[in-house]
Amino acid sequence: MTKIYTLVNQKGGVGKTTSAINIGAYLGYYGQKVLIVDLDPQANATSSLGIDKLTVKKGTYEVLIGSAPISPSVLHNPRLKLSILPSSPALAGAEVELLELPRREFRLREALQPIIERYNYILIDCPPSLSIITINGLMAAHDGVLIPVQCEYLALEGIGQLTDTIKRVKASLYPELKVRGVILTMYDGRTKLASDVVSEVQKFFPTQVFQIIVPRSIRLAEAPSYGLPIAIYAPASIAAKSYHDLAREILEQDGVHIPEIKERVE
Repeated sequence: MTKIYTLVNQKGGVGKTTSAINIGAYLGYYGQKVLIVDLDPQANATSSLGIDKLTVKKGTYEVLIGSAPISPSVLHNPRLKLSILPSSPALAGAEVELLELPRREFRLREALQPIIERYNYILIDCPPSLSIITINGLMAAHDGVLIPVQCEYLALEGIGQLTDTIKRVKASLYPELKVRGVILTMYDGRTKLASDVVSEVQKFFPTQVFQIIVPRSIRLAEAPSYGLPIAIYAPASIAAKSYHDLAREILEQDGVHIPEIKERVE
């Protein structure tokens, strides 16, 4: 059965897009059919997979407002073993246009229905804000929300705001909405602050923090400029191993059979 997870955090720069792309890449490495939905007008997930966002003619904007069907709008990269519903700057216009459309909060959920069965995993990358676009992402999160949290002090303030947002959406629109897991990112083991943040987040989410922690990495920062996930750009790096192991942890928790694969993605 298809798992649909939405990656969300109202704070920017926490590794949300990086996590969506690299978890997706390693899920594909383990034989899963993966779709990334770029729901951010900045289109960073689109660019991170080597697609020029200015050339996107059919993507999340057109799908949300109903001017294009979803199936032909999805792009597939056989080398990366990933599919993506790309974004473009036009998506910013959906903020206003969606307000006038029927069932405005459910547009993405309903648009995904015709293609859900094609994939094992759908990962939705939301913008770093609470907007009607983000609400669409939350409403489509059939199996829960993944929350990337940067291992820095200010990230703790964002957690409270985000959990309040999730509670409001649960109360008013989607009672089944849940936090699937918390991903700790940009960890610097040389600082006491990073360790303190890890401890605080684990107290806040005692059963939902993934064991694998993603370190701060120059390689992770470089990879998007080459249009590649870390699994291909720098497969021997510590960051690549972290995302590899994180994807494996997700698969294990989801009860998915993990095949033995001797070689990493090349």
